[in-house]
Amino acid sequence: MRRIYFLAPNIETTHKIVEELHSEGIEDRHIHILAKRDTPLEGLHEAGVTIKTDFIPAVERGIALGGTTGLLAGLIGLRFAGFIIAGGPLLGVILAGATIGTLAGGLSGMNSGNSRLKKFEEAIEQGELLVLVDIPRDRIETISRLIIKHHPEAEFEGLEPILPPSYQ
Repeated sequence: MRRIYFLAPNIETTHKIVEELHSEGIEDRHIHILAKRDTPLEGLHEAGVTIKTDFIPAVERGIALGGTTGLLAGLIGLRFAGFIIAGGPLLGVILAGATIGTLAGGLSGMNSGNSRLKKFEEAIEQGELLVLVDIPRDRIETISRLIIKHHPEAEFEGLEPILPPSYQ
């Protein structure tokens, strides 16, 4: 699956694009709309928090950093314990560190906007709507051409993988 981006100039064009996507068999759960704050979307599927923010990448960084910190703390603790301890306490400290890192990373990620969408902020603030569509790779060209052909006022802004590169 890939995510394609279109900037639509207004809500009417966005509705037409979404209707066309529905006629192509694309469900609402694969269509995400980003608009200026307090813009009524009139029944369109608004993008969720995981799309609007850097939540997922921040959680990943938190797990890695917290787990590493927990490992180091556990090893230092074993060194100063003065006797040999089984791996259970070390594993517990690693898991505790990863858990704390996940929570901290997730909270910080929810407070920062999606870095991939920064380039669209100005257009969105000027009243345009960003349409994000998750579709299989083999339909990218067909769907893109269809929307551009029927809605020349909408601008194709590119595509990207849905999952971060570490998962692909």
